[in-house]
Amino acid sequence: MKVLLVLVALSVAIIGKETFEGHQVLRITGKDEFQHSLLKDMAEMEHLQLDVWMEPIDLSTPVDIRVPFTSLQTVKAFLETEDIPYSVMIMDLQVMLDEEKEQRLSAACATEPRTTDDYNYTNYHNGDEIYSFQDMLVAENPKLVSKIVIGQSYEGRPLNVLKFSTGGTNRRGIWINTGIHSREWITQASGTWFAKKIVTDYGHDAALTAILDNMDIFLEIVTNPDGYNYSHKTNRMWRKTRKPNPGSSCDGTDLNRNWDAGFGTAGSSGNPCDQTYRGPKAHSESEVKSIVDFVKSHGNLKAFIDIHSYSQRLMYPYGYTATPCNDQRELHDLARKAITGLASLYGTSFRYGSVMTTIYRASGISIDWSYNQGIKYSYTFELRDTGRYGFILPANQIIPTAKEAWLALMAIMEHTKDNTN
Repeated sequence: MKVLLVLVALSVAIIGKETFEGHQVLRITGKDEFQHSLLKDMAEMEHLQLDVWMEPIDLSTPVDIRVPFTSLQTVKAFLETEDIPYSVMIMDLQVMLDEEKEQRLSAACATEPRTTDDYNYTNYHNGDEIYSFQDMLVAENPKLVSKIVIGQSYEGRPLNVLKFSTGGTNRRGIWINTGIHSREWITQASGTWFAKKIVTDYGHDAALTAILDNMDIFLEIVTNPDGYNYSHKTNRMWRKTRKPNPGSSCDGTDLNRNWDAGFGTAGSSGNPCDQTYRGPKAHSESEVKSIVDFVKSHGNLKAFIDIHSYSQRLMYPYGYTATPCNDQRELHDLARKAITGLASLYGTSFRYGSVMTTIYRASGISIDWSYNQGIKYSYTFELRDTGRYGFILPANQIIPTAKEAWLALMAIMEHTKDNTN
C-alpha cells in the first residue's frame, strides 16, 4: 500500500512540472577576451533563456550553459559563426531527469523509515523526508543532538538547525550549511549523511570525539526549503528562493548574493529574472537574516562552512574583491591539507584558493560576510562533479561524495579546534 501511495504521489507531482526536453548543456571555451565578452553578452540575452551552470574563471576555463531547445539552433549558429569552440556535455537534460526520477521511484521505501538506520542515504529525499529524518535523529540521540528553529522561510517552512553538543555553555562553535541553492541536491543529501556520521562516530572516532568534547557543531541541511520543495515538485533546475519580487514576473532571490559583504557590486545581478539576483538589500531574505541573527547572537563561532555543487573546489574569502584576506596563507595551507585528505579516498581532485581566483567574482556571499564577522575559518565547498552530470549527479554518487567531503571537513574542524580559543 505504501509503494502505491508513493507512486501515486510522484505521478501527481509530475503533472505541471516544467520539462526540459531537448535542452542541452554546452561547454563553451572562449579563446580570448573578445570571445569571452561575446559569451557574456549572449548569456544576458533574456529571450534566449540561457542558464549558466558554471562560469569561467579565466580565459583558459570553459563556461557551462543550459540551452533550451528553442534557442539551440540560434546559439550554436552564433558560436560557429564566431569560431567559439564548444562541446555538448548533456545531450538531452530531460532524459537525465527521467532517469533520476526512475531511480528515486525504484529506491522508494515500502514503509516509512522508523529509525535513522532505516533511512536510505543512497537516494535523494524531499524536504519533508529530511525534516522527518532530523526529528528521528534528535529522538534517538537526545544527549547529543537537539533541533533549533532559527526562523521561517518566506512560505512558512521552519529553518531547522541541528546542534551537536556534549554540553556546556558559550562553547566554541562550527557552522555548516547545505542546500542554499535548491537544485544542488547532492549537498542536502551529503548534509544528511554528515548528521548521521557525527552521531555514529562520536565516542568511537577519537578525532571527532575530541572536537565535540570541546566544541559544538551546528548543521543546517535545508537552508532554502521553499526552493528545494519547488525543485522537487515543479522545476528541478530551480536555484533561488520562491519569494515574489515586486514589479517583476520573476520570483526568487539568490541567497548566496544577499549577504552584507560587497553587496550590490560586480558578481551579482540586480535583475530579478537572473539566477544571481541579489535581492533588494542585504539580508532582505529571511533565510539569510535568520543565519545572520543566529551567528551574531551566538558570538563564538570559529568556522563557517557553506557547501555547494558542482565543480570540485574548496574556497576561502574573498569573492567580491581581489584584495587577499588577512589570513590567506593559513587558509590556503589548510585548504590544501583538506583536499589532500579528500583525495586520499577516491582520488577526486579539487581546486582550491580564494573564491575570486578559483571560481569567479561573486559579491554578497556567505563566507565573505562570516569572515568579516571575525570567523577566520570560512570556507565554501563545491562538491562533485566537474560537469558530466552537473546538478543531476546520480544518486549512486551520494555516499562517495559525502565520504570524501567528510575527510576535508574533519581537517578543517580539527584545525579549528586546535587553533582557536
